Amino acid sequence: MREIVHIQIGQCGNQIGAKFWEVIGDEHGIDTNGNYHGDSALQLERINVYYNEAYSAKKYVPRAVLVDLEPGTMDSLRSSKMGTLFQPDSFIHGNSGAGNNWAKGHYTEGAELIENVMDVVQTESESCDCLQGFQIVHSLGGGTGSGMGTLLMNKIREEYPDRILNSFSIMPSPKVSDTVVEPYNAVLSIHQLIENSDACFCIDNEALYDICFRTLKLTTPTYGDLNHLVSLTMSGITTSLRFPGQLNADLRKLAVNMVPFPRLHFFMPGFAPLTARGSQQYRALSVSELTQQMFDARNMMAACDPRRGRYLTVACIFRGKMSTREVDEQLLAVQTRNSSYFVEWIPNNVKVAVCDIPPRGLNMAATFIGNNTAIQELFTRVSDQFSAMFKRKAFIHWYTGEGMDINEFVEAESNTHDLVSEYQQYQEAKVDLEEYEEIEGEVEVEREKEKEQ
Repeated sequence: MREIVHIQIGQCGNQIGAKFWEVIGDEHGIDTNGNYHGDSALQLERINVYYNEAYSAKKYVPRAVLVDLEPGTMDSLRSSKMGTLFQPDSFIHGNSGAGNNWAKGHYTEGAELIENVMDVVQTESESCDCLQGFQIVHSLGGGTGSGMGTLLMNKIREEYPDRILNSFSIMPSPKVSDTVVEPYNAVLSIHQLIENSDACFCIDNEALYDICFRTLKLTTPTYGDLNHLVSLTMSGITTSLRFPGQLNADLRKLAVNMVPFPRLHFFMPGFAPLTARGSQQYRALSVSELTQQMFDARNMMAACDPRRGRYLTVACIFRGKMSTREVDEQLLAVQTRNSSYFVEWIPNNVKVAVCDIPPRGLNMAATFIGNNTAIQELFTRVSDQFSAMFKRKAFIHWYTGEGMDINEFVEAESNTHDLVSEYQQYQEAKVDLEEYEEIEGEVEVEREKEKEQ
């Protein structure tokens, strides 16, 4: 089996991770004690992708590593209904916390704990028959998820250079800020993610809040509601790994089809259908309705507007009983109608996977992954906030006090600027195509003249 090792790190990563295991446990018929109560053989066919089977106890145990620099989140997870599901050795925590400081997570507190984490990661990896890769769930605004999360990715990259490394990264958003030094932590993390991650799914709280207010009509959304949205998307993205589909996809296939240039691997995820609880029964769910919804800017989980950029590549994962032909027709129609939003120098840039098993409570659903140049807005925003503080050297002493070099801030800032310029360059790349056509036209004219002579 093609196994995946799941790592959740920091408070945000652990809360989203717990929700993810709840959702996929439900889909595979695994209860909170790890026992199977399903109703279909398909639920167990690829169960090994995310679960280890404990033969002695007839239990399924998540192949998960849970990390935090303070014990609080771990304790609440252990005492929750999910607590008995995870292997006790998988919980690794420090005692002092990172205090929202990237340098603490990356250089001091995190560095002390990293060996223990790598031991558990190694144990999990060695028990796999055919390890496909790793997925990391973390946020970029705090200290542990961002600082220690990126340190862990560096180490995994060194140890397992040929395995795919995906991250579900909760990006800071303009309206929802949890900490003052968030822009520092985020830019320092982005600097690492550019180099070390193969695919980074960018999710931000502002986009999630907007979905809760506008679409789901929730007046006071809680983190529970936001985490539920994230776990729906994660469950959708990993569907084609967990269930046999009409088109099989894996992490490597996804990366190969989605990343045209190595640095441009930041994706905008989306999910459909998103409907308010009360109005669900009035909506007719069809393939065309799903397609329309998932390309809608309001369904994107990153706060940037895809209409202001162009799609380099797109992956759509449909779930439920539907005809593959209809899916292809609908997607072709979207591309034809909105051709100006897709770069023309990557001809077939929409990849499709269809899986017969819908998520719980729905007849059909679709998950969207877009590599759109508009994601540069997200980096520009964080980078502007970073520069405003860095100009005055505000808060820097907390980072240098942990032994961090100030040059790393300069490098991170310029790397993020370069990333934005790269996205912009490929957004405008159609001009070159017109020039190419002109040159081609001139060559044709020359040929005609030669023939006449």
